[in-house]
Amino acid sequence: MGILDGKKILITGVLTDASLAFGVAKLAQEEGAEIILTGAGRGLRLTQRTARKLPSEPPVFEFDVTNPDHVPALNEALASRWGRVDGALHAIGFAPESCLGEDFMGAPWDDVKVAMEISAYSLKTLAETVAPLMTEGGSIVGLDFDATTAWPAYNWMGVAKAALESCNRYLARDLGPQGIRCNLIAAGPIKTMAAKSIPGFQAFEDVWDDRAPLGWDVEDSSAVARSTVALLSDWFPSTTGSMIHVDGGFHAVGV
Repeated sequence: MGILDGKKILITGVLTDASLAFGVAKLAQEEGAEIILTGAGRGLRLTQRTARKLPSEPPVFEFDVTNPDHVPALNEALASRWGRVDGALHAIGFAPESCLGEDFMGAPWDDVKVAMEISAYSLKTLAETVAPLMTEGGSIVGLDFDATTAWPAYNWMGVAKAALESCNRYLARDLGPQGIRCNLIAAGPIKTMAAKSIPGFQAFEDVWDDRAPLGWDVEDSSAVARSTVALLSDWFPSTTGSMIHVDGGFHAVGV
């Protein structure tokens, strides 16, 4: 028996097999879950292609968090296929180029609001989609990068992550009475497609393994997947509104 036996889990954010969400999807299946993936825009075909690499190819539904019509459409598709949802993974984030790098002051609002909508407000959008179907309670888990520090080059994505962390707490408050838990996994740096788009990502790689008490391998996302799957299971029944660090302990010792 797996810890997700019988669970129906919606997973966003799978683009390639290097995506953190792919590791979660693979382990979720191995632990007994039935999963559905979502993709959006030009990335939809990538998601469909990558879905074939999972142990069992899952359906892929379109879900663009910036399109209000996709919320009821996905809700109806999930209701038709499953009837209920037990868990959902939020692994959605994007910031225009001007929001990253060395010039924090240079990003215009039009770019910042894109980063905020896709990287933070989208957690509420996902919750709006799945919460009505979590009729037996459920778990919403988001992937995060601890925003309590002003990281080099992360800039407005860091601000968006801070908003994500706040959004998680408010969702936990509002959805708790329905038995729905909302938590974040603050992962250490992993070499993914998203990480490659961050100027200066190498700076994280260079120091993390040396300074994390447990060490850290930027090529290995298995700890993130295992922790996420645990939160999606019934093994954390009284944990909500939390940010759980899976970073080798780096956050505890700082720089």
